[in-house]
Amino acid sequence: MTFGKTKYRSITYEKLLVGFRNRFFQSLAMKLPGADSIRVMLHRRRGVEIGNDVFIGTDVLIDTSLPRKISIGSDVVIGMRATLIGHFGNFGAMHVTSTERSLIIEDQVFIGPGAIILPNVTIGRGSVVMAGSVVTKSVPPSTMVQGNPAVPVAKCGVPLLRTTPIWVFYRHLEYV
Repeated sequence: MTFGKTKYRSITYEKLLVGFRNRFFQSLAMKLPGADSIRVMLHRRRGVEIGNDVFIGTDVLIDTSLPRKISIGSDVVIGMRATLIGHFGNFGAMHVTSTERSLIIEDQVFIGPGAIILPNVTIGRGSVVMAGSVVTKSVPPSTMVQGNPAVPVAKCGVPLLRTTPIWVFYRHLEYV
């Protein structure tokens, strides 16, 4: 491919059958029931590293081309229609071929509905990403972020797990 006098080489992200399989499993995971079982299993088969007791809501989109770039810890909740992106096409061949994770979600993280998390980000243990937020930078542990781009709004005294009563979570928040 040539633009002006500069020549650019096209990078092959995936083989045809692998791409078809990834997108087929992604489509099934978006619609099938089983937020803590079937969806998790389908994403693991695609190459996403996923811990235990993970909840993945309806219509969650996890990188279709390079799912192996994403790591999700244990006790994580991902709200419906969230988007997790593990790469951008302009990162180059070294990024595409490396096995290094570019999006890491640590244990006990809560990701609200409609949140978008971009590559080269680590969401720290016990953090909360509010609904509709766009995360462009790493989030420190036990921090609540909100907005576009997401900025810290509070420190979390306790993690927001599926078993945590919401009043207990709110009582331990320290707004910044």
